Amino acid sequence: MSDLENFREETKSWLEANCPEEMRKPVRDDSDVYWGGRKATFQNDAQKAWFEAARDKGYTVPSWPKEYGGAGLSPAEAKILRQEMAAIGARPPLSSFGIWMLGPALLKFGTEGQKKRFLNEIARGEIRWCQGYSEPGSGSDLVSMQTYGEDKGDHWVVNGQKIWTSYADKADWIFCLVRTNKEDKYKGITFMLFDMAGEGVTTKPILLISGNSPFCETFFDNVKVPKSYGDDCPGFVGEINRGWDVAKYLLGHEREMISGMGGGDRTTAIGTAMKRHAAKTGDDIDPVLRSEMALFDVDALAFTAMAEKFMDEMKAGKGHPAQPNMMKYVGTEINKRRHELMMSAGGSRSLEWESDETRGGKPSREWLRTKANSIEGGTSEVMLNVISKRILELPGG
Repeated sequence: MSDLENFREETKSWLEANCPEEMRKPVRDDSDVYWGGRKATFQNDAQKAWFEAARDKGYTVPSWPKEYGGAGLSPAEAKILRQEMAAIGARPPLSSFGIWMLGPALLKFGTEGQKKRFLNEIARGEIRWCQGYSEPGSGSDLVSMQTYGEDKGDHWVVNGQKIWTSYADKADWIFCLVRTNKEDKYKGITFMLFDMAGEGVTTKPILLISGNSPFCETFFDNVKVPKSYGDDCPGFVGEINRGWDVAKYLLGHEREMISGMGGGDRTTAIGTAMKRHAAKTGDDIDPVLRSEMALFDVDALAFTAMAEKFMDEMKAGKGHPAQPNMMKYVGTEINKRRHELMMSAGGSRSLEWESDETRGGKPSREWLRTKANSIEGGTSEVMLNVISKRILELPGG
């Protein structure tokens, strides 16, 4: 057997021994997701056991170097781990904006001190991060942001407001774009890291049409942000006034994260899932709707194959910079289609809002939530503009 074949067999055995049956079921809602952080609690013993086993193995961040809390897996090994987890329906042991967004940025731009401190805390689930990018007047035109940090020598005093800050009310720290030079639009932004428990930081939840929301408004009133947290651990990533370079890199990983919603539960085709649902409820699925589900399954599988190809190319240093834009746009559209089909298959029952039968209107609330996918992480219109210019090389208007 080859080394990779041996690794696959070892991975299967490890998962069988360490992933509890309860952690092999589809995620129902936020309570099924373990986010880590200072205020984190486990839903049950199975969730705790799965997280701790993965943490100790380095499998919360399997491709990160071992010195930063990972397992040091090669791209091929990490792919095998993903495949074997998907084969048994294993939930991620730890979900984190630190893993998906800040971590990759620190690996590329961070100092050794930042990596040793923050990456290990992320990998061990000891810190929960939120993202401070959008502002009330700066969404897609992010470089027009106005949150300002006044230089006070060894620290900045930050004033301003961020919006759509996911889970800001639950996060420990924030990675935040702050203007530190008003004279230069692009070369006047600093990528800062600071504690959400600091004096002057407040949050206010934003309620969405679905009735649920992870989003918050975040306010900074004379917040003191240190320029250093100790030996080789600055309070900013990259260079002062060059935070836009870091921000652009991180946005690519955010768009990949959002695009990942498109395939949904990739271990079960939507047609199969709806067939099981019909068998339980006695509903009869219209033949035309069944054909639409079959077409969706084909497109979702094609998207999954595209995502795997792009990830392999990116890890090999051969990826196109605009590929995350493609993934974000297509993933968004597929996710919206998935929930449209689920609503259609559920009939009038899908419109229900509060009963136990629909778990508090889960189908309709999740369908409404998908509408925001076209906006968050860059609007679909912006994604299409980037694709047309950067990949298709069409002339600009």
